[in-house]
Amino acid sequence: MKAKPYRSRKWLAAVGQLDQCVLCGAWGIQVAHRNEGKGMGQKVDDSLTAAICPDCHHEIDNGHHLSREERRERMDRAIVLTLQQLTRRGLIEVAA
Repeated sequence: MKAKPYRSRKWLAAVGQLDQCVLCGAWGIQVAHRNEGKGMGQKVDDSLTAAICPDCHHEIDNGHHLSREERRERMDRAIVLTLQQLTRRGLIEVAA
């Protein structure tokens, strides 16, 4: 049985509070979901999101300057950097 994806408006709102792209530092971000491991019309877990600018988002999703593996690596890095920013700013906490 396939697990239901994790959904959280609070999580997405926290990521949306990061105002600079975690990859390039540009102002104005989009909350971008990881593009791997999803089905047709189905997004991955909300916890696999990154705060990235529209240009970085486009390059990761559709860019022709990077290989598929490079795009995935860049998104994975963006997710890790987003988690780092969320914890440093106190926007997420571990449940007791």
